[in-house]
Amino acid sequence: MIQAFTRALSKVELHCHLLGTVRRSTFTDLVRRAGASISEAEIEAFYTRGDKPIGVLRVLRTLDAQLIRSPDDLHRITYEYLQDAAAHKVRYAEFFWNPTGTARDSGIAYPQALPAIVRAIADAQSDCGIIGRLIAAIDREASPQAALEMVQSVSEHRCDKVLGIGIDYREVDRPPELFAAAFSAATRAGLKTTAHAGEFGTPWTNVQTVVDLLRVDRIDHGYTVLDSPEFCRQCAERGIVFTVVPTNSYYLRTLAPERWALDHPIRRMPAAGLRIHPNTDDPTLHHVTPTKAWSMMVSDFGFGIEDLRSFMLNGLAAAWIDDSTRRAWCSESLAQFEALRPLWPAPSSSIDQGV
Repeated sequence: MIQAFTRALSKVELHCHLLGTVRRSTFTDLVRRAGASISEAEIEAFYTRGDKPIGVLRVLRTLDAQLIRSPDDLHRITYEYLQDAAAHKVRYAEFFWNPTGTARDSGIAYPQALPAIVRAIADAQSDCGIIGRLIAAIDREASPQAALEMVQSVSEHRCDKVLGIGIDYREVDRPPELFAAAFSAATRAGLKTTAHAGEFGTPWTNVQTVVDLLRVDRIDHGYTVLDSPEFCRQCAERGIVFTVVPTNSYYLRTLAPERWALDHPIRRMPAAGLRIHPNTDDPTLHHVTPTKAWSMMVSDFGFGIEDLRSFMLNGLAAAWIDDSTRRAWCSESLAQFEALRPLWPAPSSSIDQGV
């Protein structure tokens, strides 16, 4: 069964937003404790994933603005995310957190917030065996100066659990070149870099900008790169890894249900020579697990077992780990992958699409 195979597969997660992992029960607890004027109906709406999903940014902003009030809240959310990921055989997770929003809206400055998240990472590793690492994400809806100040905070309070920076939130009207100074500062400080680009149907030139101007190590989403065959070829030749999201809201909203899986860029990216790796993005809000994200690559996009093997290796290649660890994990993962082959259905078998 495909589900049994993808659930047992040892995984890395490279594209997941901390505030998009909050369990509904935890969200409800935070609402009650804060006495926030958020009704059960509104909570239901936040956690509803309809045929035309409206996105998750409103939930993330609500968490920062109304519900997260102490470092312990960040510890709880981080621990629960890593615990849930570990249950789906995620051995290593690099996840995004927006320090700007937490400081501005929750009132918890970076030096106070970071230790709580780091403590949760250690607790989850001890209890669940998962290794977590943090990516400090630029809030692209804030100012370029705020982005630079965030990078400076990361640099001034260096921590081996914070590997680099990213950039997220709404890409429309906030092109990546606005944040070139922040990315330059991060690179000078020895931080790794990644960036959301080409996510919301924005021009392929946004992807080009993060590659050629921001000089990122990998790309999050990047779907519109396909709109420029020449630049797409360059990305393929460079071996850039794209962390893709099968449950991306934009394409569920804009493509007809009967065409969604057929016309989604993810289906075409490997054929264009691009290296991709599937991720959950905002798992509790997208109603997806790591197992389901990998299963969708088969059930929705038609990839086969050898494709999954390539995606697994792409994730290990793109992970911000040292080379000796990478070699060891590649060896272990390939051996495990081969051991799981008997779970893959024979060509004549029907594919179990459940999770």
